[in-house]
Amino acid sequence: MPRKVVIHAGFHKTGSNSIQQTLRLNRPVLRRVMASILKPMMRDVVGAARAYSVTGDPLDRARFAARMVLLLQDQPPMNRRVLCLSSEELSGHLPGRPGVTDYRAILTLSEDIVTAASNLFPQAEIVFFFLTRDPRAWLESAYWEHVKSSDMVMELEDFRHRFAGAADLDGIADGVAQATGRPVHRARLEDVAGRVFGPAAPLLDLCEVPQDIRDGLTRPEPANLRPAPDILTELLRLNRHVANKAARRLAKEALLREVGLA
Repeated sequence: MPRKVVIHAGFHKTGSNSIQQTLRLNRPVLRRVMASILKPMMRDVVGAARAYSVTGDPLDRARFAARMVLLLQDQPPMNRRVLCLSSEELSGHLPGRPGVTDYRAILTLSEDIVTAASNLFPQAEIVFFFLTRDPRAWLESAYWEHVKSSDMVMELEDFRHRFAGAADLDGIADGVAQATGRPVHRARLEDVAGRVFGPAAPLLDLCEVPQDIRDGLTRPEPANLRPAPDILTELLRLNRHVANKAARRLAKEALLREVGLA
Protein backbone atom coordinates (compact mmCIF):
# COMPACT_ATOMS: atom_id res chain seq x y z
CA MET A 1 0.00 0.00 0.00
CA PRO A 2 1.14 3.61 -0.37
CA ARG A 3 2.85 5.21 2.60
CA LYS A 4 1.26 8.55 1.75
CA VAL A 5 -1.74 9.68 -0.29
CA VAL A 6 -1.63 13.22 -1.70
CA ILE A 7 -4.90 14.60 -3.07
CA HIS A 8 -4.50 17.59 -5.38
CA ALA A 9 -8.13 18.61 -5.76
CA GLY A 10 -8.03 22.14 -7.11
CA PHE A 11 -8.51 24.67 -8.07
CA HIS A 12 -9.39 25.49 -11.68
CA LYS A 13 -7.30 28.29 -13.24
CA THR A 14 -4.44 27.90 -10.76
CA GLY A 15 -1.96 25.89 -12.83
CA SER A 16 -3.54 22.45 -12.54
CA ASN A 17 -2.92 21.61 -16.20
CA SER A 18 0.78 22.37 -15.74
CA ILE A 19 0.91 20.02 -12.75
CA GLN A 20 -0.82 17.20 -14.57
CA GLN A 21 1.32 17.58 -17.68
CA THR A 22 4.45 17.45 -15.52
CA LEU A 23 3.26 14.25 -13.84
CA ARG A 24 2.14 12.67 -17.12
CA LEU A 25 5.25 13.54 -19.08
CA ASN A 26 7.58 12.29 -16.34
CA ARG A 27 5.64 9.25 -15.19
CA PRO A 28 8.44 6.76 -16.06
CA VAL A 29 11.05 8.80 -14.16
CA LEU A 30 8.81 9.43 -11.16
CA ARG A 31 7.67 5.80 -10.91
CA ARG A 32 10.49 4.98 -8.50
CA VAL A 33 9.04 7.19 -5.76
CA MET A 34 5.40 7.89 -6.65
CA ALA A 35 2.39 6.83 -8.66
CA SER A 36 -0.12 9.33 -9.99
CA ILE A 37 -3.78 9.11 -10.94
CA LEU A 38 -4.70 11.90 -13.33
CA LYS A 39 -8.01 13.14 -14.72
CA PRO A 40 -8.23 10.77 -17.73
CA MET A 41 -7.76 7.82 -15.36
CA MET A 42 -10.69 8.79 -13.12
CA ARG A 43 -13.36 10.06 -15.51
CA ASP A 44 -16.15 8.29 -13.61
CA VAL A 45 -15.00 9.82 -10.33
CA VAL A 46 -14.72 13.40 -11.58
CA GLY A 47 -17.96 13.00 -13.50
CA ALA A 48 -19.73 12.24 -10.23
CA ALA A 49 -17.94 15.16 -8.53
CA ARG A 50 -19.12 17.52 -11.27
CA ALA A 51 -22.66 16.22 -11.00
CA TYR A 52 -22.70 16.65 -7.23
CA SER A 53 -21.38 20.21 -7.52
CA VAL A 54 -24.45 21.06 -9.60
CA THR A 55 -27.16 19.10 -7.81
CA GLY A 56 -26.01 18.64 -4.23
CA ASP A 57 -27.97 15.39 -4.49
CA PRO A 58 -27.01 12.70 -1.93
CA LEU A 59 -27.27 10.11 -4.72
CA ASP A 60 -24.59 11.91 -6.74
CA ARG A 61 -22.44 12.06 -3.62
CA ALA A 62 -22.97 8.33 -3.06
CA ARG A 63 -21.91 7.66 -6.66
CA PHE A 64 -18.77 9.70 -6.10
CA ALA A 65 -17.93 7.80 -2.90
CA ALA A 66 -18.49 4.40 -4.52
CA ARG A 67 -16.46 5.29 -7.60
CA MET A 68 -13.60 6.59 -5.44
CA VAL A 69 -13.47 3.26 -3.61
CA LEU A 70 -13.38 1.35 -6.91
CA LEU A 71 -10.66 3.63 -8.26
CA LEU A 72 -8.39 3.13 -5.27
CA GLN A 73 -9.11 -0.60 -5.10
CA ASP A 74 -7.93 -0.97 -8.71
CA GLN A 75 -4.47 0.50 -8.03
CA PRO A 76 -1.49 -1.88 -8.20
CA PRO A 77 0.75 -2.39 -5.16
CA MET A 78 2.49 0.84 -4.24
CA ASN A 79 5.52 -0.69 -2.50
CA ARG A 80 5.49 2.11 0.07
CA ARG A 81 5.57 4.81 -2.59
CA VAL A 82 3.49 7.99 -2.58
CA LEU A 83 0.12 7.91 -4.36
CA CYS A 84 -0.98 11.23 -5.85
CA LEU A 85 -4.47 11.97 -7.19
CA SER A 86 -4.50 15.13 -9.28
CA SER A 87 -7.59 16.71 -10.82
CA GLU A 88 -9.12 20.10 -10.18
CA GLU A 89 -12.46 18.50 -11.03
CA LEU A 90 -12.40 16.55 -7.78
CA SER A 91 -13.79 19.87 -6.53
CA GLY A 92 -16.59 19.79 -9.13
CA HIS A 93 -17.27 22.22 -11.95
CA LEU A 94 -15.60 25.59 -12.30
CA PRO A 95 -17.94 28.06 -10.54
CA GLY A 96 -19.96 30.00 -13.06
CA ARG A 97 -21.44 26.91 -14.68
CA PRO A 98 -25.23 26.77 -14.31
CA GLY A 99 -26.01 25.71 -10.76
CA VAL A 100 -22.45 26.12 -9.48
CA THR A 101 -21.83 29.26 -7.45
CA ASP A 102 -18.72 28.19 -5.51
CA TYR A 103 -16.54 25.25 -4.47
CA ARG A 104 -18.62 24.07 -1.51
CA ALA A 105 -18.92 20.57 -3.05
CA ILE A 106 -15.34 19.70 -2.09
CA LEU A 107 -16.17 20.24 1.59
CA THR A 108 -18.23 17.05 1.57
CA LEU A 109 -16.48 15.18 -1.24
CA SER A 110 -13.18 15.50 0.62
CA GLU A 111 -14.69 13.52 3.49
CA ASP A 112 -15.56 10.71 1.06
CA ILE A 113 -12.03 10.72 -0.37
CA VAL A 114 -10.57 10.39 3.11
CA THR A 115 -13.01 7.62 4.07
CA ALA A 116 -12.13 5.59 0.97
CA ALA A 117 -8.37 6.11 1.28
CA SER A 118 -8.19 5.50 5.03
CA ASN A 119 -10.27 2.31 4.81
CA LEU A 120 -8.15 0.89 1.99
CA PHE A 121 -4.78 2.23 3.17
CA PRO A 122 -5.10 2.44 6.96
CA GLN A 123 -1.38 3.01 7.55
CA ALA A 124 -1.00 5.75 4.95
CA GLU A 125 -0.70 9.45 5.71
CA ILE A 126 -3.47 11.33 3.84
CA VAL A 127 -2.98 14.98 2.91
CA PHE A 128 -4.60 17.49 0.59
CA PHE A 129 -2.94 20.02 -1.70
CA PHE A 130 -4.53 23.10 -3.23
CA LEU A 131 -3.18 25.88 -5.40
CA THR A 132 -4.80 29.24 -4.73
CA ARG A 133 -4.63 32.59 -6.46
CA ASP A 134 -5.29 36.30 -6.00
CA PRO A 135 -9.12 36.53 -5.97
CA ARG A 136 -9.41 39.27 -8.58
CA ALA A 137 -7.01 37.52 -10.96
CA TRP A 138 -8.80 34.21 -10.42
CA LEU A 139 -12.20 35.72 -11.20
CA GLU A 140 -10.92 37.24 -14.43
CA SER A 141 -9.31 33.98 -15.51
CA ALA A 142 -12.43 31.98 -14.64
CA TYR A 143 -14.61 34.42 -16.56
CA TRP A 144 -12.59 34.20 -19.76
CA GLU A 145 -12.42 30.42 -19.48
CA HIS A 146 -16.22 30.38 -19.48
CA VAL A 147 -16.29 32.73 -22.46
CA LYS A 148 -13.92 30.43 -24.32
CA SER A 149 -15.46 27.07 -23.43
CA SER A 150 -19.15 27.80 -22.79
CA ASP A 151 -21.88 30.24 -23.79
CA MET A 152 -21.02 32.99 -21.26
CA VAL A 153 -22.42 36.36 -22.34
CA MET A 154 -22.34 38.48 -19.16
CA GLU A 155 -19.84 41.27 -18.62
CA LEU A 156 -16.68 40.62 -16.62
CA GLU A 157 -17.68 43.01 -13.83
CA ASP A 158 -21.05 41.30 -13.51
CA PHE A 159 -19.26 37.95 -13.21
CA ARG A 160 -16.89 39.34 -10.59
CA HIS A 161 -19.82 40.62 -8.54
CA ARG A 162 -21.94 37.48 -8.86
CA PHE A 163 -19.16 34.99 -8.09
CA ALA A 164 -17.01 36.98 -5.67
CA GLY A 165 -17.60 34.36 -2.97
CA ALA A 166 -16.20 31.61 -5.17
CA ALA A 167 -12.82 33.36 -5.26
CA ASP A 168 -12.14 32.67 -1.56
CA LEU A 169 -10.00 29.67 -2.41
CA ASP A 170 -8.09 29.80 0.85
CA GLY A 171 -11.38 29.72 2.73
CA ILE A 172 -12.38 26.54 0.93
CA ALA A 173 -8.99 24.97 1.68
CA ASP A 174 -9.51 25.84 5.36
CA GLY A 175 -12.94 24.23 5.17
CA VAL A 176 -11.47 20.99 3.82
CA ALA A 177 -9.04 20.89 6.72
CA GLN A 178 -11.90 21.35 9.16
CA ALA A 179 -14.16 18.81 7.42
CA THR A 180 -11.57 16.05 7.19
CA GLY A 181 -9.20 16.68 10.07
CA ARG A 182 -6.34 16.03 7.65
CA PRO A 183 -3.42 18.30 6.76
CA VAL A 184 -4.16 20.71 3.93
CA HIS A 185 -1.13 22.17 2.16
CA ARG A 186 -1.45 25.06 -0.24
CA ALA A 187 0.61 27.32 -2.46
CA ARG A 188 -0.23 30.62 -4.12
CA LEU A 189 0.12 30.58 -7.91
CA GLU A 190 1.83 33.97 -7.87
CA ASP A 191 4.44 32.63 -5.43
CA VAL A 192 5.40 29.48 -7.34
CA ALA A 193 5.30 30.74 -10.94
CA GLY A 194 9.05 31.42 -10.91
CA ARG A 195 10.07 28.06 -9.46
CA VAL A 196 11.49 25.26 -11.58
CA PHE A 197 8.40 23.28 -12.67
CA GLY A 198 6.23 26.20 -11.54
CA PRO A 199 2.93 25.07 -9.98
CA ALA A 200 4.13 21.47 -9.91
CA ALA A 201 7.09 22.31 -7.66
CA PRO A 202 5.21 22.38 -4.32
CA LEU A 203 3.38 19.18 -5.22
CA LEU A 204 6.70 17.46 -5.97
CA ASP A 205 7.85 18.69 -2.57
CA LEU A 206 4.80 17.19 -0.91
CA CYS A 207 5.29 13.91 -2.77
CA GLU A 208 8.88 13.88 -1.46
CA VAL A 209 10.50 13.63 -4.89
CA PRO A 210 14.26 13.81 -4.27
CA GLN A 211 16.51 16.22 -6.10
CA ASP A 212 18.35 13.56 -8.11
CA ILE A 213 15.05 12.50 -9.67
CA ARG A 214 13.95 16.11 -10.25
CA ASP A 215 17.18 16.72 -12.11
CA GLY A 216 16.04 14.16 -14.70
CA LEU A 217 12.54 15.53 -15.20
CA THR A 218 11.34 17.16 -18.42
CA ARG A 219 9.48 20.45 -18.26
CA PRO A 220 6.22 20.46 -20.25
CA GLU A 221 5.33 23.10 -22.79
CA PRO A 222 3.00 25.86 -21.54
CA ALA A 223 -0.62 24.73 -21.78
CA ASN A 224 -4.12 26.20 -21.61
CA LEU A 225 -2.82 29.68 -22.36
CA ARG A 226 -5.30 32.55 -22.30
CA PRO A 227 -5.97 33.95 -25.78
CA ALA A 228 -5.01 37.55 -26.54
CA PRO A 229 -7.54 40.25 -25.57
CA ASP A 230 -8.81 40.74 -29.13
CA ILE A 231 -9.46 37.00 -29.48
CA LEU A 232 -11.30 36.92 -26.15
CA THR A 233 -13.44 39.86 -27.28
CA GLU A 234 -14.30 38.03 -30.49
CA LEU A 235 -15.20 34.85 -28.56
CA LEU A 236 -17.56 36.91 -26.40
CA ARG A 237 -19.08 38.48 -29.52
CA LEU A 238 -19.71 35.02 -30.99
CA ASN A 239 -21.40 33.90 -27.77
CA ARG A 240 -23.69 36.92 -27.91
CA HIS A 241 -24.53 37.05 -31.60
CA VAL A 242 -24.37 33.52 -33.07
CA ALA A 243 -27.64 31.97 -31.96
CA ASN A 244 -27.13 28.48 -33.36
CA LYS A 245 -25.13 26.48 -30.81
CA ALA A 246 -23.41 24.20 -33.32
CA ALA A 247 -22.47 27.11 -35.58
CA ARG A 248 -21.17 29.06 -32.60
CA ARG A 249 -19.02 26.14 -31.45
CA LEU A 250 -17.54 25.69 -34.92
CA ALA A 251 -16.80 29.40 -35.24
CA LYS A 252 -15.06 29.50 -31.89
CA GLU A 253 -13.04 26.38 -32.67
CA ALA A 254 -11.97 27.86 -36.02
CA LEU A 255 -10.89 31.11 -34.34
CA LEU A 256 -8.84 29.30 -31.70
CA ARG A 257 -7.28 27.05 -34.35
CA GLU A 258 -6.28 30.12 -36.32
CA VAL A 259 -4.24 31.42 -33.39
CA GLY A 260 -2.82 28.01 -32.47
CA LEU A 261 -4.92 27.43 -29.36
CA ALA A 262 -7.08 24.53 -30.52
